[in-house]
Amino acid sequence: MTGNIVTVFGGSGFLGRHVVRALCRQGWRVRVATRRPHLAGDVKLAGDVGQVQLVQANVRNRNSIKRALENADAVVNMVGILAERGSQSFQGTQALGAANIAQLAAEAGISKFVQLSAIGASDKSKSRYAQTKAEAEAAVREAIPAATILRPSIIFGPEDGFFTRFAEMARMSPILPLIGASTKFQPVYVADVAQAVANALSRPDAAGKTFELGGPRTYTMKQLLQYITHEIDRPRLLLPLPIPVAAPLGYVIGALSRLNPFFGPPLTGDQVQLLKFDNVVSPGAGTLADLGVTNLETVETITPTYLWRHRPHGQFQPPHVDEASRVDA
Repeated sequence: MTGNIVTVFGGSGFLGRHVVRALCRQGWRVRVATRRPHLAGDVKLAGDVGQVQLVQANVRNRNSIKRALENADAVVNMVGILAERGSQSFQGTQALGAANIAQLAAEAGISKFVQLSAIGASDKSKSRYAQTKAEAEAAVREAIPAATILRPSIIFGPEDGFFTRFAEMARMSPILPLIGASTKFQPVYVADVAQAVANALSRPDAAGKTFELGGPRTYTMKQLLQYITHEIDRPRLLLPLPIPVAAPLGYVIGALSRLNPFFGPPLTGDQVQLLKFDNVVSPGAGTLADLGVTNLETVETITPTYLWRHRPHGQFQPPHVDEASRVDA
């Protein structure tokens, strides 16, 4: 280990666990700042004994952020939410949270900073998710001009929020809503994004730049849903749902989730707004290759290793095998 400390906000989440592992491989001492450290003990297995430390912090509490930043040499902020639930709002968690972390990091003299944003972040978007991602970028840039901003497309891997989510929906319903059928996505593997985060801290040429992270292939929303239902061997009717119809329905569901923090909404109006536009790397943008991440994993290579759990007969039956035609040995 080098002795250099990086504080990772959001390090106990889906992407965070992979980022911690990538940072450990590069020799960093990793301090994972999380709201509930007693539930994140598995993250300590990402490195050698003593290489990963857990601390309690809430991005809306500046004193807890200060404690998490003590003696740190670098910061990674991955705190974000896909839907507002209970007290977790886009403004408080994404925009205000990023501003608090960046301002306090600047006061501590920290210039190595990586901010995880998203493709589509824009203050002109009708999506509060995208608006607050853009606000977070602006706040980080103002406080730390040398910060690196990473904008991934949808991220896939075990326990992801896209492929796993729709596979679970297909298990429960014979019909899947098809919203934004022609909207394009460029799914990127979680470990590739994690490597990009680690590399962004170690490469001087990444300072002050923004990179858009996409996988090697592009798909429409319809193609992705067809792939998922085929892979889990559950043919489903894809019911086209126009955005003018889906948006009001999503806002109602989202409002219910704000009232009940234990209710995970399958769809929100904010997410419908995001489906209006393609989620792919912009021409001329900095990419994974510019951060030294090549030989990218594909959806077809990785997702079968965890989607098999949603097949009717599990991992021992490949998709679409006709049981009547099988011959037992």
